[in-house]
Amino acid sequence: MDRAIIHVDMDAFYASIEQRDNPQLRGKPVIVGGVGKRSVVCTASYEARKYGVHSAMPIESARRLCPHGVFLPVDIDRYKKESAKILNILRRYSNIIEPLSIDEAFLDVTGGNPIYIAENIKSDIRNELKLTASVGISINKFLAKLASDVKKPDGLTVIKKEDIVDFLKPLPVSKLWGVGPKMERELNKLGIYYIEDVQKYDVDILIEKFGKRGKELFEFSYGRDNRPLEIHITNQSIGEEETFISDTNDMEFLCNKLREYSVNLSNRLVRKGFLIRTVTVKVKYSDFTVETRSITLNIPTYDHNVIYETSKQLLTTKFNIIKDIRLIGLSLSNLIYPQDPRQLSLNI
Repeated sequence: MDRAIIHVDMDAFYASIEQRDNPQLRGKPVIVGGVGKRSVVCTASYEARKYGVHSAMPIESARRLCPHGVFLPVDIDRYKKESAKILNILRRYSNIIEPLSIDEAFLDVTGGNPIYIAENIKSDIRNELKLTASVGISINKFLAKLASDVKKPDGLTVIKKEDIVDFLKPLPVSKLWGVGPKMERELNKLGIYYIEDVQKYDVDILIEKFGKRGKELFEFSYGRDNRPLEIHITNQSIGEEETFISDTNDMEFLCNKLREYSVNLSNRLVRKGFLIRTVTVKVKYSDFTVETRSITLNIPTYDHNVIYETSKQLLTTKFNIIKDIRLIGLSLSNLIYPQDPRQLSLNI
């Protein structure tokens, strides 16, 4: 029996909550994100997207594109409460759920009627929360996520098994799972611009060029994806690091780098709706030796100030910086989705 996977993706989640709760914002370009110059857009309403504003864009760029937009700070606690309500709705229809972020999730509904379930999920979210969701249905996670993006907002798309290859052919290669701008450029150099190009390409050459990832790209191009739903996400991590042009032991410079990383990673956590518990600083010295030091927090956080102060404490107290440094990095791990039962009693 083929699996039946549903991907539920809330439409402009943060902005839609703001518009729902403040009628004066309905129909206006609403842009939710950080308030600092280094901050990024977390969510833009569909009215704002008409001006080219999109998530992960620097706030300053969004202001230039849409100067008359309504710019609002992130109210993550309020959004997490709505996310918890959505997760409770999803639990009515499956006990196999993978929250992908604060505003999207996979459900395994194998053995049920996926279209009926999807219609009921959309109806429950609309009636109970006054929000809309776009839903994709197919035989695996990759295809279900692709499907949910076809008819936004408030869409429902099914990719049937017999239609998979033809559905994928005309799509840009960037639609393959895990293909970001860097990978896309590498594929373009090989003359690969569309998924159909991957389907026709020699898989051995892809493996020679990209290793295991090349084989995965080929499998995805035919819609083959056997990954199970992952209920736990605490083993994931995010991070940033930089190798300097000149080695240094200037503590002010190094701390400024950690501050920069902290802001960037905090923005990523907010966009995805995750908290973290473990902060790790990595140092590579001029002689190429590497040291790492970590602290696990008692209370999970997404706050860039907490992350920075923790990383600064590690750098200044846990490393013996005598040699010059050629690289410093910051990584955040032990990621926790807020609906984890362990978080319910925390005032975050």
